[in-house]
Amino acid sequence: MNALDSTSTRPYLIRALYDWCTDNGLTPYVAVAVDESVQVPREYVKNNEIVLNISFDATSSLKLGNDFIEFKARFAGSAREIMVPIGRVIAIYARENGQGMAFPLVSPVSGMPQAADAALAAPLVLTPELPTEPAATPGADAKIVQLVPANTAASGREDDPEPPEPPKPQQGKRPSLKRVK
Repeated sequence: MNALDSTSTRPYLIRALYDWCTDNGLTPYVAVAVDESVQVPREYVKNNEIVLNISFDATSSLKLGNDFIEFKARFAGSAREIMVPIGRVIAIYARENGQGMAFPLVSPVSGMPQAADAALAAPLVLTPELPTEPAATPGADAKIVQLVPANTAASGREDDPEPPEPPKPQQGKRPSLKRVK
């Protein structure tokens, strides 16, 4: 079996990240590129995209299948049937910290990423500040990128500021502890 004959990894990664979110007490969100094949409330679609909360508390009868994500959810108090083709999911991430994965949009006809240039179909980067607007990263080889919050600083980097020095005791005065109640 070659790579073209194998099934997509996208539904498996979506299920894995859904499990990771729920195991860690986080709220899983999916960003979806909406077209005629997506069954969602159109009044909540903005710029042909919608972000859906797929947590246990927000859905009923959730099925994360290999071809579709299906569930029932309430929108403005009204129960609605939601059906999203897996190829239309552009990201899954945790609401609380933005960690997750973004995916290239798949053409429904060919099953290949939609882009005029192959480099533009490479990894999508999703920033926590703009969770519904993936941007292509040209020149990278990977197809999926792990999201890291922007406020997470790597320890031990040279550009990290030095910690402040503790105050020096004045000449002739002993340091003392102050009791705070």
